[in-house]
Formats: sequence, C-alpha cells, structure tokens
Amino acid sequence: MTVPAEASLLNPVDLFMHADWVVKAVMIGLAVASIWSWAVIIDKLFRFAALKRQADQFEQAISSGRSLEEIAHQAGPNPDPILPRMLVAAVTDWREARARQTMTEAQSHLLISRIDRALDSLIARESQRIESGLGVLSVVATSSPFIGLFGTVWGIMNAFDAIASAGNTNLTTVAPAIAEALFATAIGLAAAIPAYMAYNAFSIEAGKFAGRLESFADDLQAAIARRLGTGPATPPSSSTPREL
Repeated sequence: MTVPAEASLLNPVDLFMHADWVVKAVMIGLAVASIWSWAVIIDKLFRFAALKRQADQFEQAISSGRSLEEIAHQAGPNPDPILPRMLVAAVTDWREARARQTMTEAQSHLLISRIDRALDSLIARESQRIESGLGVLSVVATSSPFIGLFGTVWGIMNAFDAIASAGNTNLTTVAPAIAEALFATAIGLAAAIPAYMAYNAFSIEAGKFAGRLESFADDLQAAIARRLGTGPATPPSSSTPREL
C-alpha cells in the first residue's frame, strides 16, 4: 500500500521553514532575483509599448505632408522622444549651415557627414538606454539554474547525513531533505525561464527599434542631400521625410 505524502512535503512555506540555512539562503536569493527580473520585464513592456506608440505617431506626422521644419518647430528645441530629437538635430544643423553662406559641394558633403555623426550618436545613446536592464535578465537567466542546483546538492547532502544519523533508508527520514532540495531547483527554474524568454524577446525588440532609427536617419540624410543636390539620394522608404 502506498503511503500518502505528508502535507508539509507539498507546502512551499513548510518546505522553506524546515530547510537548512544554506538552502534557505539559496531560496531567498532566487526569490529576490525573480522579483528583480519581473520588475525589469514589466518596466520594459511599458517602455517598448510607449516607444512604438511615439514612433508611430511621429511617422504619421512625417507622412502627413507638412515640412520637416514645421514638424521640428512643433516638437520643440529638446524633445524627449528619439525620432523628434533626431529630426531637430538634423534640421538645426541644416538651418545653421544655410544661414551662414551659400555652400559649396564640399561644404554640403561635410554637412551631411556631420549630420550623420550626430544621428549615429543619438541612435547609440538611445540603444544603450532601451537595452538597460537586459543585463539583469541575462544574469538571472543564466545563473539561477546553477544557484538552484547548488541548493539541490546541499539538500541531497543533508539527506545523506540524515540517513547516516538514523541508520536506515526509510522514506520518512530522507523525504523532507530531498523535497527541500528539489524545491530549490524549482525556484531556480521559475526565476530563470521567464528571465530567459524576456531577455530574448526584448533583445529582438531592441534590435528592431534600432533598425527603425537607422532607417529614419537614412531618410533624413537623403532628404537633406536632395535639397543640397549632393550625390545620389538613398531610395526613399514608405515613411521618407518630406523636403525641408
């Protein structure tokens, strides 16, 4: 006849309370790591949703037929969203260069190069900002299973010690320590799996958004190059900015 499992072996609270102090430390550390990673996940969900919404609204304004100067003026001197910030930076350089003098072809190329460097700098900083926190998810995803495994090994060692102390291999002697050990592994996996999935998903989203910024930067440079009449213009995309 099979002996039913004790309720304490199925109760996470009892498993934690009766665990060895090392296993308890492992469980607490994994729980903190899981809470931290979930905080990053929730924050990134809202941030990426806001970035996409702002980018969609701005691209709709770009394709509305208004001039870039008008849209840049409406965005203000220091807008927070990255796409308006890129537009304002490019238009500001364009205005300053146009106000000084009639530009030669060499000066026009220098202006395009300066705008290119400014936009690349903005894109690099924005990429770092949207990728901040992903390192936490990476660390939790890669280290939590091993930390949980350490708790499991320690719990199994306690089980063997209980066997040696009791002088028998009765299930009631070793079951609590084994249950505590396996619970540590379960917590490690519970912390690692969401962090791993979120890290990969957000990394892909960050790459897509960086590509979107690169495409907009190319369109801006193409619009300015066409206005200056320097070199072949980059083929416009569906959201190519209007002329200045």
